[in-house]
Amino acid sequence: MSDQTTLPKSTRVAITVCVILATLMQALDTTIANVALPYMQGSVSASQDEIAWVLTSYIVAAAIMTPPTGYLTSRFGLKRIFLVSVAGFTIASVLCGMAQSLVQIVLFRVLQGLFGAALVPLSQTVLMNINPKERQGSAMAIWGVAVMAGPVLGPVLGGWLTEAYSWRYVFYINVPIGLLAFFGMTTFLSDTPRNAAAKLDWFGFGTLSLAIAAMQVLLDRGEELDWFSSGEIVAEAIIAVSAFYLFIIHTFTAPEPFVRPSLFRDRNFTAGVLFISIVGLTYYASLALQPPYLQNLMNYPIVSAGLVLGPRGIGTMGSMLIVGRLIGPVDTRFLLALGLGLTAWSFYVMTGWTPDVSQTTIVVVGMIQGVGLGFLFVPLSVVTLSTLAPELRAEGAGLYSLSRNIGSSVGISVVNSLLTINTQVNHAEIARSVTSVNRTFEDLAITQFWDPISAAGRTALDAIVTQQAQIIAYMDDYKLLMIATLAAMPLLVIFKKPPPSAVNDSVHAAME
Repeated sequence: MSDQTTLPKSTRVAITVCVILATLMQALDTTIANVALPYMQGSVSASQDEIAWVLTSYIVAAAIMTPPTGYLTSRFGLKRIFLVSVAGFTIASVLCGMAQSLVQIVLFRVLQGLFGAALVPLSQTVLMNINPKERQGSAMAIWGVAVMAGPVLGPVLGGWLTEAYSWRYVFYINVPIGLLAFFGMTTFLSDTPRNAAAKLDWFGFGTLSLAIAAMQVLLDRGEELDWFSSGEIVAEAIIAVSAFYLFIIHTFTAPEPFVRPSLFRDRNFTAGVLFISIVGLTYYASLALQPPYLQNLMNYPIVSAGLVLGPRGIGTMGSMLIVGRLIGPVDTRFLLALGLGLTAWSFYVMTGWTPDVSQTTIVVVGMIQGVGLGFLFVPLSVVTLSTLAPELRAEGAGLYSLSRNIGSSVGISVVNSLLTINTQVNHAEIARSVTSVNRTFEDLAITQFWDPISAAGRTALDAIVTQQAQIIAYMDDYKLLMIATLAAMPLLVIFKKPPPSAVNDSVHAAME
């Protein structure tokens, strides 16, 4: 293959545009579906914890397929894998939009995740391949803007498409983007050499994938099936534990395992993997909680909900641009502490929210939370990967991304399960006081709407009790996210300062 850094400028620009389109398509899908969840929930007759499967199925599938990207690219060629990923992601998006049941939409979201997993690492690889060393930094900066634009545009675009057309268009929007990216790369992108001798530890990959998938199904269906009183949940727990046990044994005995144990001898990497799983848990869980809160409890129109949620992405984008200049001159551990502090503070404020909270407060707290997340993502990837040996960084970045995705899917499942359970518990607690002998009902102004004697009055009472129970359940979830964020603080002590020479080599992994 010829040196791609000598390509004509017009070809390089065309490839860059196609790569950015593919990245934007994948980045949009991390947030665009969130605001449409209440509409999907009604369309497919799902409960709140069931509709969360739309998010977790995508994240888990992407988590499973991210580590083998390097092997697939080496074995079959970068262009072929990139085109298959874009085409598969686009087709799966169409199928998601056409889905008529919860089972269908979850299956098609799994397909989306499987094909979309490679888009981000392959986009970075292409840009690094086609640009000479002196232009790689600016190329990655342009690409980074597309990655950061996804969380900003996602809620706004998703809200507008759902309001103007249907929730199905949050998936159909990927079709024109995917087609442009596919045909552009077919025309302009050159392939890389293929290595027929490339090998993958299929047993290690298979057992780890099975363990992750079984654990996620257990978390998603546990609340619905009353946890370990269900034979299905017990079976899934046995499968998850057995598969993970086999994976661990194989990792320490195989000559070339899927995950090299030597990675975890680096204390920065070990602490960083734990740290990013906590960050993923809190970030994506909060993304899943906010849209239904705004739409169901505060009666926000979907477009308004999207506009209110968008500024969080703006905060992240702005802080990531600033923090990139601070890495090196400022100790990354200080930047991480600042990010954790801002994120924990935002969750603390949310624990006091009621449906009367002002729109300004939601926007300001969301932006501050976004700023905190921006101060976490880039410094954390740097401090985690920069102390690894150069030959281990690609594998380390894959595991780092895997940990973030697992944390994200677990977080979404846990907060939605707790939301359902705590709503039921709180409803029962509040309902104890709602009796016909409660002196509050002697007030005619109250009994006019909430009369415990009449059927209509009891229905109205049940609705208001349920609403209050949900508000308290949301407060409990935000309290849990705050505690989880603060729990990451002790990990800062473990990190050692990365050497300046290794910092630049690790910055790009922040966007993965």
